[in-house]
Amino acid sequence: MSFRLTLAQMRPALGDLQRNLEAHRELVAQAVAQGSHLVVFPELSLTGYYLRDLTAEVALRRDDPLMAELAELSRCVSLVVGFVELGEAFDCYVASAYFQGGQLLHLHRKVYLPTYGMFDEERYFSRGDQVRTFATPLGRVGLLICEDLWHPSAVYVAAMDGMHLLIASASSPGRGLRGPELDTASTYERLLGAYAELFQCYVVFVNRVGYEEGVCFWGGSRVVDPAGRTVARLPDFEPGLLSVDLDLDEVRRARVAAPLLLDERLDLTARELQRIQAQRSGTADSSEAPNGVRSWGPSGSVC
Repeated sequence: MSFRLTLAQMRPALGDLQRNLEAHRELVAQAVAQGSHLVVFPELSLTGYYLRDLTAEVALRRDDPLMAELAELSRCVSLVVGFVELGEAFDCYVASAYFQGGQLLHLHRKVYLPTYGMFDEERYFSRGDQVRTFATPLGRVGLLICEDLWHPSAVYVAAMDGMHLLIASASSPGRGLRGPELDTASTYERLLGAYAELFQCYVVFVNRVGYEEGVCFWGGSRVVDPAGRTVARLPDFEPGLLSVDLDLDEVRRARVAAPLLLDERLDLTARELQRIQAQRSGTADSSEAPNGVRSWGPSGSVC
């Protein structure tokens, strides 16, 4: 099954919901004219990234009229949009919403919030606590947001939940320079290719561009196929729209050729993670050695 996907590499206006909504409308109209089935926007595409004290002002509940406008746009083409979600306890989340057929089909709250170096997300946002895939006409989709990608467990959970298509939105600043390419760009290239090949799925990465607070966001949005090859890529630093046709039969062929996911031993993984968690929390039985072998005391007796 083939479908057309559009990467919307945009430059959001910081804190200006209405201006960004209008930009979404314009880009969606262009994607529809190109025959797209799905348009993917970057992380926090409705708000910009360095919100700080603006966070609560731009946060939206799921039933906000602006969300209803986005849902209405999805009657023509499915959308992945980034925004700040206002929770029931008035807490705020970095979120990605998947709209389809006039409704909000799925919402992912960012699980990992970078709070190191130039990042300070835990000061303003709460953590999400789920990684779930969901069914669409394009196959099972997993949504992740930027820092989530730097924790392989999040991608692994989505893969084990039946993911065919990983959609990762980002607000990734450009950092480091070795030769002609940013360190950030080359690292993402290796990371996305490895995930696509190991988990035998398409990986869609959409990053923003532009400057905020003196920080440059580098773009480089792309699609990687199940063999780990980049099949479409937007340029660095410039906004742009790129449509690409994807064939989900490529996922099937990769998984038939090498049934890596079918061979996964979830029971072993779950058991070993529980053991490690118990060790970290100090509740493990310290007398139990690896592989269930009992340890021996100094006198030769079994402890």
